[in-house]
Amino acid sequence: MQLTFRRDSAMKKKLFLLVCLILLPSSLLTLTAQHRKMDMADYEKRKKEFVQKEAGLSKSEADKYFPLNSELTKKKFELHRQHREKVERIKDNSNISDEEYRKMLEEDVEVKMKEAALDKEYAPKFEKVLTPEKLYRAQQAERQFIQKEVSNFRSNQGKGNGRGNNRNR
Repeated sequence: MQLTFRRDSAMKKKLFLLVCLILLPSSLLTLTAQHRKMDMADYEKRKKEFVQKEAGLSKSEADKYFPLNSELTKKKFELHRQHREKVERIKDNSNISDEEYRKMLEEDVEVKMKEAALDKEYAPKFEKVLTPEKLYRAQQAERQFIQKEVSNFRSNQGKGNGRGNNRNR
């Protein structure tokens, strides 16, 4: 009787360990995804503060500009995401023909043209929100912020810290 109890106890321990090993990676992935979301929210907050300050936007101007800018950015991101998916499908094939390479090059140009069309579509919307000078300054400030972020990210990666946690921006 005692042998059965020990065997059951050992089985329960093994089963518990197995369940923990199965659930642990999914818990870590959830925490990592939440951390990435927090990083993105922090990034967006810092970007808005930087652009608002550098472009000299009032609170009212910022409240109108940033939702419109975010909408445009999301559309551009979606364009690039769809393009990346197509390219990845082609790249998964180890025997890529010249025709497939040509198609990828044509799609690269097509994405740039669609992105330019979005910029043209949104230009009058932005001009209703900001003066041309402030719009120009806001766009330049956003580019400057992104360049700074990329530079900080790259320098932090070299230090073994790929998170870009340098807050001295």
